[in-house]
Amino acid sequence: MNTHDVLSISEVAERSGFAASALRYYESQGLISAGRTPGGRRCYERGVLRRLAFIRAASNVGLTLEEIRAELDQLPAGRTPTKADWTRMSRHWRARLDEQLAALQRLRDGLDSCIGCGCLSLQRCGISNPADVAATSEGAPGAAYLPAVLRRPHRVR
Repeated sequence: MNTHDVLSISEVAERSGFAASALRYYESQGLISAGRTPGGRRCYERGVLRRLAFIRAASNVGLTLEEIRAELDQLPAGRTPTKADWTRMSRHWRARLDEQLAALQRLRDGLDSCIGCGCLSLQRCGISNPADVAATSEGAPGAAYLPAVLRRPHRVR
């Protein structure tokens, strides 16, 4: 590595917007890689910034880390995604985004009609869940009326 092309963990954190702990976690998960200085400190090639931008964009679309890893694993030898890679990979997400957009529009329209009726009564609101009737009728815990595509698994950290 050319020392001019190497960034410290604090520089990568500042440039990418990810916390240093997230960088270490992504490294442990094989999403990014770091070299070591003679003193044992992490150092990153500048290309890691593009990989991190890819990780951010993919997670904002709703991809899990496992899905992101699967996409990055398709690149030869951990190469940084190029524009062509991005175009190819993001095509897979179009259907997911369209589904999420449609679900959000249905949710928005349902909220508008509820608020627009003027009753403001949770007893008659079709979205409320008195006595947890959704648990038996919908078969899903939590916000059962929320479209499945908008439900993300809850992660305890």
